[in-house]
Amino acid sequence: MALDAAFVIHSRPYRETSQLVEVFTREQGRQSLVARGSRQPRSPLKGLLQPFVPLRLTFAGKGELKNLHTAEASAPAIQLKGEALYSGLYLNELLFYLLEAHTPFGEVFDAYQKTLSKLASGVSIEPCLRQFEFYMLDVLGYGVDFTQDAASGADVESQGWYAYQPESGFIALEQAEPGAFFGAHLLALAEHDLIRPEVLVAAKRFSRQALGPYLGGRPLRSRALFIKGKRGNRSE
Repeated sequence: MALDAAFVIHSRPYRETSQLVEVFTREQGRQSLVARGSRQPRSPLKGLLQPFVPLRLTFAGKGELKNLHTAEASAPAIQLKGEALYSGLYLNELLFYLLEAHTPFGEVFDAYQKTLSKLASGVSIEPCLRQFEFYMLDVLGYGVDFTQDAASGADVESQGWYAYQPESGFIALEQAEPGAFFGAHLLALAEHDLIRPEVLVAAKRFSRQALGPYLGGRPLRSRALFIKGKRGNRSE
């Protein structure tokens, strides 16, 4: 099977000289492949099967785990450094855990590639990540309406306070409570207006609460690496 576009989103050693490689392809979605001999010093695959390298692949097999036959770069690697690198790894984990295997998600593939390019260009990272998270929630059917009270159907009031209920939406409160969302911030999120710092904070808090159940409580390695990198920078 030939594919026009793919990215490696996860890999690990397999036996003595091979790898198990998780790829996200535009045409066939997420696929698990065996890259035989790819860890050998002279393997043509050794430098290719890395995150953020646009690839063209051929693979085949009847089961869940298929054999990778060939891989070639279709464009230069997308260069991510520092916080942008950790952010790209975070996107890979979202794809790995949220997307059903063997199901095409062509529009998600395009959004992922565009987000990587934005991160590489030096845009503000937090709004970029929040926009991708919101997009993923909508595509997977987990999105909510920021403009309506999920219980009464009334419009969200800018001066009101609201509690988030997973898989339902926002419910009006009589007064502010710990963890509540301010109505004006919800209305800004509905417009993807992520300029104000306080709205960005609300967006991040919402994303973590909304995505949490679908990540199954798994600890994300990208977050651990980001925190470790931050501590390392402070100690220098």
